[in-house]
Amino acid sequence: MSDRILRRRSAAFAAGLATLTLALGTAAGPAGAAPEGGLDYVAIGDSYTAGTGAGAADKPAGTTCWQSTPGYVGDVDKTGRVSLVVNAACHGALLTGGTEKSVQTQIQTLAYTQDLNASTGMVTITAGANDAGVSPVLFACATNGVEVCANAVAASEGALGQVGAGLASAYATIHALAPNAKIAVLGYPRLFEPADGNPYFSADEQVLINRATDSLNTAIAGAVASAKAGGADAQFVDVTTRFAGHAVNSDDPWIAYDSGNPLADTNFHPNPTGHRAYATAIMTEVQPAKLAR
Repeated sequence: MSDRILRRRSAAFAAGLATLTLALGTAAGPAGAAPEGGLDYVAIGDSYTAGTGAGAADKPAGTTCWQSTPGYVGDVDKTGRVSLVVNAACHGALLTGGTEKSVQTQIQTLAYTQDLNASTGMVTITAGANDAGVSPVLFACATNGVEVCANAVAASEGALGQVGAGLASAYATIHALAPNAKIAVLGYPRLFEPADGNPYFSADEQVLINRATDSLNTAIAGAVASAKAGGADAQFVDVTTRFAGHAVNSDDPWIAYDSGNPLADTNFHPNPTGHRAYATAIMTEVQPAKLAR
């Protein structure tokens, strides 16, 4: 690839990767009323749980985060099988940190408000992608060619030991606060059906990005196994197969991506159909209707 092409790709993408740094999360939102008897449900995590890609973004009162509706959390709530207490997920959430966005802070806040307690029947969570460096990987692959892309993916994979430990700690804390809850830990879909023709990501780079997603999902599954060994009722929900054939460059994409606007903060998030697919995964694999209160 020529230097001129790489410079053009870099110029088109560089200004907007700060947006992609936020690409996985939004805000703590109010609960919607569900039929009496529904399982008490709390949602935690990054933008996939916060609903990015589902619709217009809103900032709930009293927060510094953004939430989009109807994301998968709202879709699950609408089934009538659960009663959503709160969606605490935040756009751009890391696992730890002193801001409202971090998963750690979300859990601490839920403990303080007592919204995460012994009556909680189900918790869903997406987390880890920001900590694994999704934005640096996308930036490197979009602007610098396949060799730099490969190095960025390798660096992301090298961080997964620490990410996995942080995830296991988060799940254990959730279990300590909500000992009767099923913790449904959702993975991430592969972003591409590798093919030429994308102006920013070559087919080889798409393969590398998908490899990074697979490695992250493996780390998440390992953290779930660790939490289960510690007594948590945790379950990993892998959506990879469910999203097969529905990547950003497929004929029927379930993941939002505007190739003409690489700065769009909805890029690489489930679109409304994708969020419904997440909700279906929860309803069919976790089966909240069968969970004991």
